[in-house]
Amino acid sequence: MATGKEVEDPESSFAAVLLGAARLPGVRINRDAYLRKALSRYCSEDEIRAAIAGTPAAAGIPLDVLEKAADDSIRYETAKVSALSAAAGLPGLIFLPATVPTDMAQYFGHMLRISQKLAYLYSWPDLLSGDSDDLDDATMGVLTLFLGVMFGTQSANTAVGKVAGMMSKEVARKLPQKALTKGVIYPVVKKVASYLGVQLTKQTFARSVSKAIPVVGAVVSGGLTFATYRPMARKLKRHLSSLELTKPAHRVVTVEVVEDREPFVMEYVERPDTGDTAS
Repeated sequence: MATGKEVEDPESSFAAVLLGAARLPGVRINRDAYLRKALSRYCSEDEIRAAIAGTPAAAGIPLDVLEKAADDSIRYETAKVSALSAAAGLPGLIFLPATVPTDMAQYFGHMLRISQKLAYLYSWPDLLSGDSDDLDDATMGVLTLFLGVMFGTQSANTAVGKVAGMMSKEVARKLPQKALTKGVIYPVVKKVASYLGVQLTKQTFARSVSKAIPVVGAVVSGGLTFATYRPMARKLKRHLSSLELTKPAHRVVTVEVVEDREPFVMEYVERPDTGDTAS
């Protein structure tokens, strides 16, 4: 009996899907390579190098440029996941048990792909850089919150804003491990994961219905994915672009700038002294 409850637990169900999606080939985005490719149409080589070495905000890349790059990525990922979903809908009712889990994994895998791409454009740190297939708790937490934003969960919006605020106060851009795994954000992560687990069950049913009829199922399934994926990605884009990490006030001030100002201040102070002596 306990085992049945454990299997049905929405939070555990979502965690299993998230981990499975993160292990799919091609889901992990190389931050440096992505930023170079995404910004190459709009930015100079110096700006791209600065964005990779620091963040796009620190490189001084305007938000309207980042929005164009973000829209390019959303269009690409939407077309790709919609095509894969349509292909999964071709077999029909006979192959339904096999195609629905595959389609769901692909769908969440592409949600993770666009989450990473948007995060890197809007100055979040590398999320899936390690060689290991596993996710650490902090990364799993922030990805859960990103997906919560995509699903329209207000508590996820608030939590992502708090995480961004914490990172904007630190010199090193890294996820606040304690807050995401034990601190103030952790209860929200668990709540959002449970909510997403319920939504996962609903989406599985909807996709099963859409694939029941061969060929027609492909059209319906691809259309359903297109109609849901793009608006969800845009929700995340709008939210990330509004956070503190993208604001000019939080663009990184390098050590060289601070050092350049010191002699200027000293020179400014000495001038009145020279004038007073002469008089």
